[in-house]
Amino acid sequence: MRSALSLTPARLLLLIALLAAGVAAPLVAPAYQSQATELLLFIVFALAWDLVGGQMGYNSFGNVLFVGLGMYVSAIVQVGLFYNVGLYTEAKGGGTAFVFDAPQFLTGLAVGIPAAALASALAAWLLGSLVLTMRGHYFAICTLGLGIAAGQIAAGIPWIGAGSGMLTPNPPADLGNVGVLLYYLALGLAASCAASFAWLLSTPFGLALNAIRDDEDKAEAMGVRTHAAKVTAWVIAAAFLGAAGAIYGNLVRFIDPTETAFAGATIGVWMILMALLGGKGTLLGPIVGAVVFQLTKELTWTYLIGWQRVALGLLIVAVAVFFPEGIVGFVTERFGGKRGRPAPEEQAP
Repeated sequence: MRSALSLTPARLLLLIALLAAGVAAPLVAPAYQSQATELLLFIVFALAWDLVGGQMGYNSFGNVLFVGLGMYVSAIVQVGLFYNVGLYTEAKGGGTAFVFDAPQFLTGLAVGIPAAALASALAAWLLGSLVLTMRGHYFAICTLGLGIAAGQIAAGIPWIGAGSGMLTPNPPADLGNVGVLLYYLALGLAASCAASFAWLLSTPFGLALNAIRDDEDKAEAMGVRTHAAKVTAWVIAAAFLGAAGAIYGNLVRFIDPTETAFAGATIGVWMILMALLGGKGTLLGPIVGAVVFQLTKELTWTYLIGWQRVALGLLIVAVAVFFPEGIVGFVTERFGGKRGRPAPEEQAP
């Protein structure tokens, strides 16, 4: 059987065209540069959630934990390489004492983003050994609690600004348009995330994740090391979420512990909605969902100011009622073809 994720010539051409469009986007439409950067990060959020929630069937409500951790770790590294973090946050990043030149700023990003990914992966490994022993709604509620607790803990630590939040380093004027740099970092992260997951899901490990989703007890009886597979998937997803959080923190510049970093009511819900909207359990679904969601969000934030959250709430209801299998699932079922994952009878650990 040829894998549903095999790279046909048509798909290769499509990927090349999409990558070329992504590279040219900030040059063609510079006015929408920050929105495009956010979209790319949303794609990573949705794909990372879907690896655990869609491919493995463990619906997490607390993946925002790794996004927020990545934001803070990157900001701490970016500042701490050159200045005292406590004094920086006390001064709210201002004053002539905390000026970053171009080499310092670029070095901070180069070290901070990998550090954020590593810290998030380590946290997922430590927590996953315990949390992933639970299943179903017990796991979902536990992860929700982790995200909320992380926000409250961060809000109580003065060293990182406590409830007043923390500013990322101010880009130096001689560096030019830093937004373009952040865009290409986000593009590289999104492309590597999609490519890594496409490869991962075509391996026996990907089949093991699908087997866990379909029937974990049977998968275990057939010899699949389910706990190790679950922890590994969570660690991989967390690493990408941490790196995306690092870039997102520099994009928004201000890291609030509950409204930006560990924002379960927004980012935490959005990443689930994007995967569901496009079609969870598929590689293409979260990407489509992220694109549709970002366009909808920008339109509602522009033309329905004050009612934007109501509109997004209605979108959630519409997805649940009219697109229970997501956009990708709806299209494939309506016009024939096959979803982007093996059928249950074809899955073997």
